[in-house]
Amino acid sequence: MTPTTSDPAPGQAVLLYDGRCQLCVRSVGYLRRLDWFGRVACRDGRDPANYPPTPQPLDPQRLTEEMHLVTPDRHQVYHGFGAFRWMAWRLPPLWLVAPLLYLPGVPALGQRVYLWVARNRFHLVPCHEGACVLPPKKR
Repeated sequence: MTPTTSDPAPGQAVLLYDGRCQLCVRSVGYLRRLDWFGRVACRDGRDPANYPPTPQPLDPQRLTEEMHLVTPDRHQVYHGFGAFRWMAWRLPPLWLVAPLLYLPGVPALGQRVYLWVARNRFHLVPCHEGACVLPPKKR
């Protein structure tokens, strides 16, 4: 996969998530409410047009398995619990818990829990044959 030539969110971190997963879409909705300063742009990782330019190519298959966060400078890519930990320092309501995410054992346990939820997300919310039906957006 070659990186896109345009940047979908210059100056912001880009969070790529599974836009066909109801649990993922709801979770991103909560994250958006916590992002008081607009530091993270949330984009559907299933659409390559949403991929920001990165020094390492983004794997579309892996993007359906766990969220990825590309830093604003486009030099780093975090995934899963690491992406959540990066965001915790930048979303004011999470500042109090951010230091706890670095305690010994927490990163390994956090990643295991994150991966379990990610693997089972279609069973945790009402989905049919691995595809969720998303409710229409309210205006």
